[in-house]
Order: sequence, then C-alpha cells, then structure tokens
Amino acid sequence: MKNKTLIVMALKEEAKSYFNDYKILFTGVGKINATYKFVEEIQKNKPEHIINLGSAGSPFFKAGSVVNATKFIQRDMDVQALGFAQYQTPYEPGSELVKYGERYSSYQEAICGTGDSFDTSGHHDQYNVVDMEAFALAKISKVEGLKFSCLKFISDGADGAAHKDWSLALEDGAQKLSQALKKILE
Repeated sequence: MKNKTLIVMALKEEAKSYFNDYKILFTGVGKINATYKFVEEIQKNKPEHIINLGSAGSPFFKAGSVVNATKFIQRDMDVQALGFAQYQTPYEPGSELVKYGERYSSYQEAICGTGDSFDTSGHHDQYNVVDMEAFALAKISKVEGLKFSCLKFISDGADGAAHKDWSLALEDGAQKLSQALKKILE
C-alpha cells in the first residue's frame, strides 16, 4: 500500500529531514495551491490513500500534540449577506462541513477550519484547529472516492503569539508527524 499512498504537505519546512523515505507532494500554502498541485498529482499517478500531514493552530488542543482531523470547514467562506449559512459554498447544500477521513483512535479527533489566512484570533466556535489546506484536500478526496487521512501537529495556540510559535515548533512537528505516519501505516 505504501507505493499507492500519497503524502501531502504544504511546505518542505514542515517535513524537515524526517520524511526522506517517502515521496511527498509539497503543495505550497493555501487552498488554491493545494487544490492545483493535488489534482495534478492524482490525475497523473492515481494514488489510493491520501495522507495529509502538517501544522495547525489550536486554542483547544495542547501545543505539541498530534490530532486526527475528520471534519473540515472552509472558515473563510462567508456569504451570509446573500442568505447562505456561514461556511456554506453558495448553491451547494450541505457544504458547510465536509465529514471525511480515516479515524485513528490513538489521536484526539479534530474539526479543521481551513482558510487562506494565518489565523491568530484564538477563538473558534465551529472548529477546534486551523490550517490553510486540509479542507480542499478532504473535499477533493471525498469527491474522487479516495481514502483520506489527516494528521495535524498543533504548533501554536492560533493566537497573538502564533507567528512566533509556529516557526519554533516545526522541528518537533516534523518528528512527531513522522512517528504518527509510521504508526498509521503499520
């Protein structure tokens, strides 16, 4: 299964040197970059299992932990002024929450709010981790019928210190995500 598994991360900085034994797709930051690179790769190589690894902020989970995201919200989709629910893509009923992904009981379950901003608000009602790519990867995987897994390293509290905490946590995050990957692939 390892050769039909695609590891997807936003940045090489999140991998450090811990993933040298794996082929990794680095998408770049944000939903558009992730979508473009991901679709290009799945059309070309037809993987069977997508594993999204990366950093995320959270005021809910302890910094330094790894969580398993299985639900995804597009946190910057807001067309409420036109009568749509918050996070709903217009004219796409039920799009507020994408429920998709493998559940690994050894990790706390998370709801990931994806957006094209580095969230430092520290307050989230509908989701408990924030990132910038996972919603796009989960939605495409669901639409394409691909097995999908998402593990996030909590690098910061998604608060006013997030920009400092994130860069300092990358080494620890890469090490812990590497261990988590080996565990789920066993």
